Amino acid sequence: MTDLAQPLVSIVTPSFNSGPFLRDCIESVLSQDYPNIEYIIMDGGSTDETAAILQRYRARIARIHSAPDFGQGQALNRGLSGSKGEILAFLNADDAYLPGAVGQAVRAFAAHPGADVIYGNAYHVGADGSTIAPYPTQDFDREALRRSCYICQPAAFVRREAFERAGAMNPALHYVLDYDLWLRCAAFGTFVRIEPFLAKSRVHAGSKSVSDRKAFYREVFLLLKSHFGYVPYEWVQGYASCLIDRNDQFFTKPRNTIAAAALALLLGVWINIGRPETFFIDYLAHRSAGKILLRRE
Repeated sequence: MTDLAQPLVSIVTPSFNSGPFLRDCIESVLSQDYPNIEYIIMDGGSTDETAAILQRYRARIARIHSAPDFGQGQALNRGLSGSKGEILAFLNADDAYLPGAVGQAVRAFAAHPGADVIYGNAYHVGADGSTIAPYPTQDFDREALRRSCYICQPAAFVRREAFERAGAMNPALHYVLDYDLWLRCAAFGTFVRIEPFLAKSRVHAGSKSVSDRKAFYREVFLLLKSHFGYVPYEWVQGYASCLIDRNDQFFTKPRNTIAAAALALLLGVWINIGRPETFFIDYLAHRSAGKILLRRE
């Protein structure tokens, strides 16, 4: 029988050669003060120290599965489909919860029984765990979610019914699995943001979204086109800045230069070839000169 006061929370960690960070991730789950957690680790056949680390924790983890897979999405779907919790979460092996995160999420679900997704604030941290900056979290707004992924994945918890209704993770995606899930849940679900800081999202040279920013943006574009048939200005501007500055956009802040602005206009019209007027209006609304023109109209 389900304990209504303490529902089971299933947490899945997909892992592949994340040995330097895995211990911190595991400890952050096992040290939570919430008593009803099912913790599952899906390792894709790591060849580093992962196996030795998992062996040390085997008695304290509900299930450990280690075998080659076809990526993070497949690992998460396998882990979550075999879990039993009514609240689900996934915590990458290089991320970590802050103390009390799970309990605060459960209490938020109890306070908001209609919520499908609860998410809190989080920190971007470096490879050594030092804080870089708060994650740019925002209050929930569907239109804003199209323009920015402001929900930090390790600081988010999902009701199983919503996860299953959304169709689980898309295993074809590599960079924006979480963003895709939020967009699909947002089509029907209710999101509630809570104020506490719940997690640390680690940014390092091996992070997928850092090591290949161009591929990251290309996948975002395909995702948004599939959902909405349109890629908003903010994403195009970010890609243009990436191409001009050639930096990671985490450790080095992107610059909104004239060259990047000009490239964004060209790219935006090309990417949104079927809706050039929509992008041009979007572009003007975000550029200082355009704002003046629009106000005059």
